[in-house]
Amino acid sequence: MAVFYKIMKNNNPKSNTNGKYYARAYALQTINTAGLITEIEKICTVTDADVQAVLAALVFVMNQKLQDGYRVKIDNFGSFKIGLKSKPADSAKDFSVAKHIVGSRVNFQPEAHWSSADGNKRHRQFLTGLKVQLLEKAADDASADEQVND
Repeated sequence: MAVFYKIMKNNNPKSNTNGKYYARAYALQTINTAGLITEIEKICTVTDADVQAVLAALVFVMNQKLQDGYRVKIDNFGSFKIGLKSKPADSAKDFSVAKHIVGSRVNFQPEAHWSSADGNKRHRQFLTGLKVQLLEKAADDASADEQVND
């Protein structure tokens, strides 16, 4: 299978690439927690209820640790941390949380491994072996898949 993409035109008149075309990943479906639980249950010895309990506990603990200022690293998965968006202040003394911090987000970075076999190239989790396919082509047309280097 492959990740599908559409070819989109940049119509932003303020952009340096206005009028140019680029690929945009397109998800055909969404898998929710129940779907993940079913898939996990199929490949290991734990029950549906066990998987559900672990995922619920993971979300609860991650929420606590992220809001306590921790980076949360899950081996063979990646790291999560809180990121902030702020406006500039003229000096550190002039900086005010209420005035200058205007947003927050959760940043995710997939785990990466270095491979000396590839000339010390970094391979990111979830991206190694990724194939992409133009959405308009038939989903069963394997010849249309293109390998992407991560």
